[in-house]
Amino acid sequence: MRSNYDKFPYCDSGLDADACAVGWDAIFALISTISTTQWTICIETYPGAFISEIESEIAKRLSPSIVVRASDAYWHSSHIIEIFGDALTTDPVFGYMSDATVDQFFDPDRLQSEQKRLSSSTGIALVIGTGASLIAPHADCLVYADMARWEIQLRQRKNFIGNLGLENLKAPAAEKYKRAYFLDWRAADRLKLETLPHADFVLDTNKPNHPLMISGTDFQAALSKVVHAPMRLVPFFDPGPWGGQWMKEQFDLPPEQPNYAWCFDCVPEENSLLLGFGDLRFEVPAMDIVLLQPTALLGEEVQSKFGREFPIRFDLLDTMGGGNLSFQVHPLMEYIQQTFGMAYTQDESYYMLDAGNDAAVYLGLKSGISPAQLELDLRRANEGEMPFPVDDYINRISAKKHDHFLIPAGTPHCSGANSMVLEISATPYIFTFKLWDWSRLGLDGHPRHVHLDHGLNNIQWERDTVWVLKNLVNAIEPFAEGEGWQEERTGLHALEIIETRRYWFNRAVRSQHKAL
Repeated sequence: MRSNYDKFPYCDSGLDADACAVGWDAIFALISTISTTQWTICIETYPGAFISEIESEIAKRLSPSIVVRASDAYWHSSHIIEIFGDALTTDPVFGYMSDATVDQFFDPDRLQSEQKRLSSSTGIALVIGTGASLIAPHADCLVYADMARWEIQLRQRKNFIGNLGLENLKAPAAEKYKRAYFLDWRAADRLKLETLPHADFVLDTNKPNHPLMISGTDFQAALSKVVHAPMRLVPFFDPGPWGGQWMKEQFDLPPEQPNYAWCFDCVPEENSLLLGFGDLRFEVPAMDIVLLQPTALLGEEVQSKFGREFPIRFDLLDTMGGGNLSFQVHPLMEYIQQTFGMAYTQDESYYMLDAGNDAAVYLGLKSGISPAQLELDLRRANEGEMPFPVDDYINRISAKKHDHFLIPAGTPHCSGANSMVLEISATPYIFTFKLWDWSRLGLDGHPRHVHLDHGLNNIQWERDTVWVLKNLVNAIEPFAEGEGWQEERTGLHALEIIETRRYWFNRAVRSQHKAL
């Protein structure tokens, strides 16, 4: 089946292909236009870039008299593990959002030694790695080597890369991801915010051995242009233990995967943004536009509340022909702030794009249940003594196409099998407390982590059947209408930050109505 779902959307940069250097020869030619017989080129890299490839390709063309690697000035791995241990915690999934900066990864004595070696060199010097700009803050040429976090995760899974400052290539992918999420990426983004606006060139390192580079001026101009127009990010797809077959068929996805559970369609923390330069596509992390164009992207009111964060995410959850999602709950605002250092929590909603005849959403607690008995049965189930009798405690609400279910934090919930869900929520999606995972294993053959104590600390027990049906199921209000169209508000619970609107059309419509 031919799909009309665009899996590689791009935004026109307003510049043609001549602005983009493709391949190492063209990149070197562009860099060398500013070279002299004695100069320093600094290549600041985002954690996960293949530094050895960049160094090798540039060095053999540049013939530097000295190469300084940022990693040579880091603390030893054991000390890095020690100094950041409290923030990362011993939990296998959750840590505390670190306020670390890249300079904390450097041993002051080693840093001073590398800077001294650099200052005493003659000829051309190459400084490279995460934190290179801290070693050579006054370099003659600054290149920022960037990459998207989805590509970083794929490299982690293949054991191509470890974490910043560590020699842990073969560590479990989940362990590397957790460390990157709570520590590496936080520190790297702070340095990116300082260096990327001043880069002479920006290097796309997402595809090994296929680099592209543009000038820093063109990079800034492209972001300034695309932020003022509709945009889509590059979606990515991942299988899961409950995944379905709907997206595989409808989106013409590679058939070798057993299923596709997730499609992350607009999660700037993870997705990339393709900038079109003529027929060339330059890939950057979508977070770049959040970090560098926050007011233009978010508006003053939203930015004042959330800073350089994109507080809404969109993803697809496919259980068509699959299984139930994990039964779960998200943390309350105060809990996520105090326990994990996140500024806001995950309020969400499920919009049903498609649904089988038996589709359902588990949402809220049945009226009159005993919280103590529910906790006891959850503990017994997770210890393997019995299956959790979910229908005894949780509302199972039939779902059909176009239904909308609101899920403010603290509400226990999950989508059932044979559903195709558009999930609209706040961004910090990693903070999901599984209460029960239906006695199944993850794709790696191991049980997925359940965080029952965290979950029980956040369940709002008053959200029973009556409250849920009144507040969270198809809370649809007519909002506006005109010839050939109708606008509805389908969700904004008083406890949530997200408002959703739905439009019905039965003809082509041109309107001055501001919401359209």
